[in-house]
Amino acid sequence: MANRLINEQSPYLLQHAHNPVDWYPWGDEAFERAAKEHKPLIISIGYAACHWCHVMEHESFEDEDTAAYMNEHFVCVKVDREEHPDVDHMYMDAVQAIAGNGGWPLNVFVSPGRAPFYGGTYYPPRPAYSRPSWMQILHRMNEIWTSQQDEVMAQGDQLLKHLRQASQRITVQATDKLDESVLRKITDNLLKQGDKQWGGFGNAPKFPGTMAVSFLLEYFHYTGYKPALDHALLSLDCMIAGGIYDQIGGGFSRYSTDREWLAPHFEKMLYDNALLIMALCDGFRATGSVHYKRIIEETVCFVERELKDKSGGYYCALDADSEGVEGKFYTWTWDEWIEALGENDVVAEQYFGIKRAGNWEGTNILHIAKTQEAIALDSGLSVDEVQMRINSVKGLLLNRRAARQRPQTDDKCLLSWNALMNTALTKAGITLFTSDQQLAEGYLRRAEEHMVWMLGAFDTDGGLLHTWKNGVARIAAKLDDYAYLVDALLQLGSGAGNPEYILEAASLMEDVCRVFGDEGGYFYYTSSGQKDIPVRKIDTYDGAQPSANAVMARNLLTCGLCLGRTDWTERGEMMIYNLSDTISRYSYSFGYWAMMLQRQLKGMKTIIFSGKGAEVEMRKLQSNWLPEAYLIILDKEISEVPVLENKYFDGKMSIFVCSGHTCLSPVSSASEALQQITV
Repeated sequence: MANRLINEQSPYLLQHAHNPVDWYPWGDEAFERAAKEHKPLIISIGYAACHWCHVMEHESFEDEDTAAYMNEHFVCVKVDREEHPDVDHMYMDAVQAIAGNGGWPLNVFVSPGRAPFYGGTYYPPRPAYSRPSWMQILHRMNEIWTSQQDEVMAQGDQLLKHLRQASQRITVQATDKLDESVLRKITDNLLKQGDKQWGGFGNAPKFPGTMAVSFLLEYFHYTGYKPALDHALLSLDCMIAGGIYDQIGGGFSRYSTDREWLAPHFEKMLYDNALLIMALCDGFRATGSVHYKRIIEETVCFVERELKDKSGGYYCALDADSEGVEGKFYTWTWDEWIEALGENDVVAEQYFGIKRAGNWEGTNILHIAKTQEAIALDSGLSVDEVQMRINSVKGLLLNRRAARQRPQTDDKCLLSWNALMNTALTKAGITLFTSDQQLAEGYLRRAEEHMVWMLGAFDTDGGLLHTWKNGVARIAAKLDDYAYLVDALLQLGSGAGNPEYILEAASLMEDVCRVFGDEGGYFYYTSSGQKDIPVRKIDTYDGAQPSANAVMARNLLTCGLCLGRTDWTERGEMMIYNLSDTISRYSYSFGYWAMMLQRQLKGMKTIIFSGKGAEVEMRKLQSNWLPEAYLIILDKEISEVPVLENKYFDGKMSIFVCSGHTCLSPVSSASEALQQITV
């Protein structure tokens, strides 16, 4: 018999809808029952593409005896962390404070007043991995609640107090003056953490680290410091060659379980692929290599093919598992390899690193084990012949793989992740315009169509909403939803040559400042109207996605310059300045902030194009990499945007380079504007 989750939209919650556990979705009903019956709650948090979430469900939540004990002694709540990231943030912080680590599944024991008093991650059905069993934890928590309830409540309240204090602790740097030496310090810190053999940062498990990669590429662009370029490109190249990249279908998995990027955790997330497209665009800017252009194209094709809803939005993720086995959809035994190709292709075998015994758990993860050039040299074939063979094999394997049981798709759409993908499309369009105009125009057109969809799907009279599925949007938007959407609007306003998007972004900025703003100058993750969690958190570090506060700093600077809002530009500068010491010390966790600090020190600019040939000249200037500049094309008078006032001309070409709130004398060509910028 189904439980209450059967009425939910989330694929993750629906996966648990037939558990014998009497699950509640997140909401007041569960807490009201817990208060009435004087029971603690179990808040169990995960997401649809999480492998160990599936494991714990099968081992414990589907077990009748375990479920019966949970139902008798606890009120049980299932949470999709992607639907309620604010809930996940708060209880993850609590578990990290209690246990010193976190992850998913996240299982937290909570009082009826929503205060956490114990928690952990995955628990096995029997003691193993130096962990107690789930039933042992349940018995212990019930015993503690029954015999020491006053102490438990006091401990929970103390932990909430700690979380409230920690959530607002912003490190203020003490240096009176910042100069570009801090950027070298950030670069050196990142390079010290870099894996010099396999790229990336740190050891296994290894995440893409896209924001740190992009910072290094921008630093090289500004300074010519080659070690920064070398490590950034090594990181991108090793990921592209590794199993973390789907060699036949395109798209990246979430992270690698080893330092060589061979064995990924096979789930594919929308946000990872959006951020990697952006980093690859920076790689292309730094090198002009068609290698990066190809991976950008393949990754966009993956997202369009595998994650796009017919309405126009993008889904969250593909699961890591199929048929109950992690990675089964993507890997190949030797017999499957031979069956797919009809016979062994030695060229493809060498290229993809295929082994009879397998290269991972008895099966093969495709990766680039030997370059096409090396194979050509050894085989006597030309590089073009090798490439044709590889492409033919890719097609055969992709067709054969399509007949397999697919991993489950998490088919809800999140505003924040969709906004990241929109920015990725815009950035790809701008970056590739001079090398492939038709492709670039297609990306920009998709971004505009997708923006129309987002504004229609998530925007309501009561404000933005966070999640959408099957035509229904729900759950109040969080700071990252607003921040990423404002950024997407601003980037599209520049990339598509439509300053109307600036006005839409400015309107949303007013909302953000009003309902998310903190008197200290930063922004809470949840709005002032949200009352269902006891801690309003201020996040500043970059996780798998950019810090929403860092993106808001960028939005404040860009919108402030365009609208003449000195209060916004000063606030954005303050946010960056106050964190500068933290950014330089903990550079990997503040990679997006580091980019913003670098651009701020270089001098943020707006560049306006007006008159005959404005679009042509804008595209010429866009062919140069100008991270600190915001380009606007003006084809009509828009008095609502102060930086555009008195700059519309329908005759002679005029380009205005503006720094701060001062514009230089207009020039008539992109080359002249570039001279003004680089002086």
